[in-house]
Amino acid sequence: MGQNLDGMLIPKHVAVILDGNGRWAKKRGLPRTVGHKEGCVTVEKTVEIAARMGIEYLTVYGFSTENWKRSAEEVGALMQLFRYYMVRLLKIASANNIRVCMIGDRTRFDQDIIQGINRLESETRKNTGLTFVIAVNYGGRDELTRAVRHLASDCAAGKVRAEDIKEETVASYLDTAGMPDPDLLIRTSGELRLSNYLLWQLAYTEIYVTDCLWPDFNKEELEKAILAYNKRERRFGGVVK
Repeated sequence: MGQNLDGMLIPKHVAVILDGNGRWAKKRGLPRTVGHKEGCVTVEKTVEIAARMGIEYLTVYGFSTENWKRSAEEVGALMQLFRYYMVRLLKIASANNIRVCMIGDRTRFDQDIIQGINRLESETRKNTGLTFVIAVNYGGRDELTRAVRHLASDCAAGKVRAEDIKEETVASYLDTAGMPDPDLLIRTSGELRLSNYLLWQLAYTEIYVTDCLWPDFNKEELEKAILAYNKRERRFGGVVK
């Protein structure tokens, strides 16, 4: 049975670290790739649930810059799964009025994957419902490094004066430019670390950790996270938000 969310404040932007696919598979004596496939099914369901709840932005950690260090076999399987999932996602986005955005450095992917990402963004950009953001080949430090490099280049070209740089300026050079910072971060599988995820954007985000492994995450788990979020006292400049 789901939790009662009547009268609850629905966070505008929810970020998720989808952890536990490998452990889910291991517990069942299955290959890690099966866990990743089940994790993708859970992503699909969560996107639709979040859209119905009225969440405006859902950002998930799909593939980190550190994930390239995994075995060639696992990385290859993840790339094939990503190719398949992009086709599925386009159908889901069209059916649910969802806009899809990718953050991270996509240049390392094969050309067909880059084209698939570009197509997803292009064909869903006019959708007005939930914005589904997928972090692929993403790392918070890498994002900040790329942003600083771009900002430094613009300073050298005379487009930006160093004395005019403010927090808003830096934010405008990040992959998430134009998006609100997350209100709530959910991490599954009980791990207590940020794992190089949205390091700038999570400065004031409420964090919710659950022992639930990602493939088992469902509507009830999301509702528990939102209920916990509502019990937090959010203070900005002394004002309860």
